[in-house]
Amino acid sequence: MIFSSQARDGDLAQLVGLTHKHFIFTLKAGADFQSHRGVLKHDDLIGKPWGSQVYSHMGAPFFLLQPSIADLLNDLPRTTQILYPKDIGYILVMMGVAPGQRVMEAGTGSGSMTIALATAVGPDGQVISYEQKQDTQNLARKNLERVGLASRVDFKLRDIKMGFDETDADAFFLDVQNPYDYIPQVRAALKPGGFFATILPTFNQVEKTLNAMKLNKFAFVEVCEVLLRFYKSDPNRVRPTDRMVAHTGFLMFARRIEPSSDPRGLELENEVSVEQ
Repeated sequence: MIFSSQARDGDLAQLVGLTHKHFIFTLKAGADFQSHRGVLKHDDLIGKPWGSQVYSHMGAPFFLLQPSIADLLNDLPRTTQILYPKDIGYILVMMGVAPGQRVMEAGTGSGSMTIALATAVGPDGQVISYEQKQDTQNLARKNLERVGLASRVDFKLRDIKMGFDETDADAFFLDVQNPYDYIPQVRAALKPGGFFATILPTFNQVEKTLNAMKLNKFAFVEVCEVLLRFYKSDPNRVRPTDRMVAHTGFLMFARRIEPSSDPRGLELENEVSVEQ
C-alpha cells in the first residue's frame, strides 16, 4: 500500500462516519460505494485530499482516509483467530524485521501477520509463508491481494514437520499449536544469529517450547506478554475505557547461536528472561 496526499484510482480507502463506523474498499473509477447511509461515487472521491469530509447522496457525512495497517487487520476476513496489532508491532520490532529482508512464517492463518511482515520487508524483501490447509491459504492469499502485497509473499502448502525449503532466513515467526515440535526445522531455516518468535496461549506450551529451544541451541530467550489499555479521549473526562485488551498470548523470542565448547557460552542456552 503506497501512501499519498490524494486519493487515487486503485487506492484502498476508508470512510469513517461520525460514530467511528468505518468501511474499507478499493477505489475504482466509475464504481459506487453503497451503504445504509447512502451512495458515494468513487469518481467524486478520487482526487480528493485524504482527510476530506465527504457526503453521501443522503447527506450523511464521512471522512475519507487511508486505512492504517491496524485498520486493515481488524477488518480482515478470517476463519481463524488473528494476532492483535499490539502483539504484531512488538514482534516486528523484536525480530528486527526491516526492508529488504527475507523472513519466514509458518501458520499463515488468515494472513494478518503475513500482511504486517510483507509491509515491513518492503518491495525488495520477501516473505515465505507455510500453511498446511488449502482453504486457509486461499483466504490468506485473497487478503494479501486485497491490500496489494501478494507479490511480496511466497505461499507454500506443506506439513512443516517435513522441514522447509529455505535456509539463512533473517527471521522466523512460528504460529502453530505445538511449536515445540518444530524447533529443529526452524533452526535449519534460520541464518546463524537469526531471530525467532512465537506466540502461545498457555504456560505448559511455553515450558515445552523453552525446553525445545535449549535442546536446539537457541539463546537470549525472552518470554513476555503485552497488555494494552485505552483511555477516553474527551479532555473533560480522561479516564481508562471500560474494557481493555489484556492477555492474548505469551510472546517468546530467541536467537539462533553457534556455541563453542566454552562452558560460558553454553550457559546461554539455559538463560531465560521473563517479563510482563
